[in-house]
Amino acid sequence: NFRITATDGKEYDAKHYNLDVILAVGYRVRSDRGTQFRKWATERLREYLIKGFTLDDERLKQGGGRARYFQELLQRVRDIRSSERMFYQKVTDIYATSIDYKIDAELTQKFFATVQNKMHYAVHEHTAAEIIAQRADSKKPLMGLTSFKSDYITTDDIVVAKNYLTESEINQLNLIVSLYIDFAELQAASGRLMKMQDWIKKLDEFLSISEKKLLHSAGSVSAKQAEKKALAEYEKYRSVQDKNYVSDFDREVKKLLTL
Repeated sequence: NFRITATDGKEYDAKHYNLDVILAVGYRVRSDRGTQFRKWATERLREYLIKGFTLDDERLKQGGGRARYFQELLQRVRDIRSSERMFYQKVTDIYATSIDYKIDAELTQKFFATVQNKMHYAVHEHTAAEIIAQRADSKKPLMGLTSFKSDYITTDDIVVAKNYLTESEINQLNLIVSLYIDFAELQAASGRLMKMQDWIKKLDEFLSISEKKLLHSAGSVSAKQAEKKALAEYEKYRSVQDKNYVSDFDREVKKLLTL
């Protein structure tokens, strides 16, 4: 039991149950209330499986003690928006609104690289390639990475600049990406005629207003040079990783052997 203050201002002892217990009972109890719970839970699960998320909009709008959860949600959405795949897709959409737009994969990639590098530079004064070449180090724990997809590092992880950033740098980058995408969408929705170079100029203006330093060159390291450096460091690091890595299967076998 926990003591709570009711709406009448008086304190009462109220029973509190573990959430896991509530969920387990809700799926098993045979009653109208149990049926209502299962219907609600199924709707939430179905939305999650289809969309990849489920939200209680009204509870989040109420704020109060849930404000911190809303802030966490915003932070996670910003992180998703700044992922290379999502960001590339959004930048490509913006690129397509330009009056001088051409369906050219090479030009699209170049535009994306320019935008991405300017945003990286605004955060840590290095291009994406420079940060990879500078921080990929086989002697460092986790090869200098601060995040990666699986239980172990792969070649896909080591060529993503964002994977080397500190928490503070990631938060700044996420904010810049999110704000710029919103700004660009507003520009596009206003129906203003924009050329490719106009979008770059608008990005510089946006970063200047944010009091961030601007990148005016392609950087000192090319993407190929950064990839070559990262792969060389990975080859050195991989032997250590393979030696220390313990798979889920190995853990289960070890448990069985100790029985």
